[in-house]
Amino acid sequence: MPRTILFHVMQMHYVGHVISSDENGVFMNYRLILKLIGNMLLIKAAFLVFPLLVSFVYGGDDKVAFILTIFILIVPGAILSIVKSENKKFKIKDAFAATTISWILFSLFGALPFYFSGYFPSFVDCLFESVSGFATTGATILSNIEALPKGILFWRNFSHWIGGMGVLVFMLAVLPSMNASSINLLRAETTGLSPDRFVPKLRETARVMYTIYLSLTVLLIVLLLISGLPFYDALLHAFSTAGTGGFSNMNASVGAYGNVGAELIITIFMFLFGINFLLYFYLIKGSFKNVVNDEELRLYALIVLVAIGIITINLSRYYGTLLMAFRRSAFHVVSIITTTGFSTSDYNLWPVLSRVVLLLLMLSGCSAGSTGGGIKLVRFLILFKASAIELKKMVYPKSVKAVTLNEKGIDNDIITKTAVFVFIYFFIFLISSVIVSSEGKDIFSTLTAVIASLSNIGPGLGIVGPTGNYSEFSSLSKLVLSFCMLVGRLEIFPVLVLLYPSVWKKT
Repeated sequence: MPRTILFHVMQMHYVGHVISSDENGVFMNYRLILKLIGNMLLIKAAFLVFPLLVSFVYGGDDKVAFILTIFILIVPGAILSIVKSENKKFKIKDAFAATTISWILFSLFGALPFYFSGYFPSFVDCLFESVSGFATTGATILSNIEALPKGILFWRNFSHWIGGMGVLVFMLAVLPSMNASSINLLRAETTGLSPDRFVPKLRETARVMYTIYLSLTVLLIVLLLISGLPFYDALLHAFSTAGTGGFSNMNASVGAYGNVGAELIITIFMFLFGINFLLYFYLIKGSFKNVVNDEELRLYALIVLVAIGIITINLSRYYGTLLMAFRRSAFHVVSIITTTGFSTSDYNLWPVLSRVVLLLLMLSGCSAGSTGGGIKLVRFLILFKASAIELKKMVYPKSVKAVTLNEKGIDNDIITKTAVFVFIYFFIFLISSVIVSSEGKDIFSTLTAVIASLSNIGPGLGIVGPTGNYSEFSSLSKLVLSFCMLVGRLEIFPVLVLLYPSVWKKT
C-alpha cells in the first residue's frame, strides 16, 4: 500500500506563495467562495447549539444571546449555501480568499453572543475576545471571568477547540460537496507546512485529522475527571489544551485548583498537542522510525528540557525547594512554547533570567502541523542549517552541500520563502509595536502584548501577564492586536496576499 501523508516535511506552508501562472486569465470564483461561506455560517450556527444547551442546563441568562446569534447566522447562511457555481474547483487564490474571509466572519459572528449577553463593555472587546478564541490565542479583556454565565464561558473555550484544527478542515470532513481541489483550503488553513494527504481521498484525510484530535481531547477529559476536576471544568480546560488556546473559566487559570495531578496531565497534553499531527499518523501505522528520527520533534523536546532545567535552577531559591521550582517551571515552559498560555503562578515576579527564557519561547513556538502558534521550530531549523552552510562557503568557497531535513534535501526556493516569512513576521511585529506603543504603556507590556498576539500565546509580561489582561488597551490597539492574532493563526500569507489588487481581478 503506497504511503500517503498529511504534511510534506520538505514544503513550507505557502511561505511566500504567489498566484501561480496556471491561474492567469481566471477570475476569482466568487460564487464558489460565497457558497463555502454560506456553509460555514450554517456550521457555526450548529456549533452554537452546544453553548445554548449548556445555558439551559445551568440556568444561565445568556440563552437569548445564543438564540439571536443562531437566527442571524441561519438566514444568510441558508441563502449563500444554495448559490450555484459551474466551476467547483478551488484555485489557490480562491482558497486564500475563502479561508481569510471565513475566519474574519467566524470571528465577527462569534462575537455576537458576547455582545448580546451584555457582559462585555463594547463590541470591539467582544471582537477581541472572539478572535482570541478562534485564533487559539487566549488573550482576554476580562478581569472577573468567573462572573460570566456558563454558556458564555463554554463558548469561549469551545472556540479554542474549533480554531485549533480549523473550521474549514471540519467542513472538508463532513461536507460531501468538497472535491479534490479543496486541498488548497487545507493548505491555506493548516499551520506550518504544506499539507498533502494521509490517505487517497481528501475527506478521509480530514476525518483522520479530526479523529486524532477528538480522541486526544476525549482522553484528556477522562484523565482530568480522574484527577478530580468537575466535569464542566474538565471539558473547558480540555478544549483549551487541545487547541493550545489557554482560556480558563477560573480567574487564576489552572493554578486556581492547586491540583498537582491536573497540572501534570495538562502539561503532558499541551506538549502532545504541540507535536506535528503527522507523527501521530506514523505511530498509528507503526512507523516508529519516522517519529524517532524527526528532527523538529527532537529539537522541540530538547528545547523544552533545557528551558525547564534553566528555569528550575533559577527558581530554586525563589520557591525554596527544587521540586516546587521544577513543577512551576515545567508547566510554564510547556505552556509558553506550545502557545497555550495557561498559568499556575505569576511569572511576572520571577527572576529576569526565567522571564527572558519564556520570552524566547514565545517567539519560537512549537512544531509545524500542530495546533500551536509561533514561528515554528522547523523554520528555525531550516534557517540555521542554511546559515551554517553559507558560513562554511565563506571559508571553503568551492564546497557544495545542500540543506537537509530528516535526511531529505530542501530546495533553495523553500529556504528563501522561509526567510521571507520570518522577515514579514518581524516586520508586522515592529509596525504593530509602534502603533500599540503610542498609548505609553511600559515597554515589556507593549512588546510582549504584540508577541503574544502574533504568536497566539495570550498572556505576556507586565500588565498582560498571567494575572493581568488586555482591558487597559485602547480600541485601536485591540483591533491591531486582533489583526496580529488572525495573521498569526493563518500564518501571514493567506491574509496579506488578499491585499494585492491582482488577486481580485483577471490577471
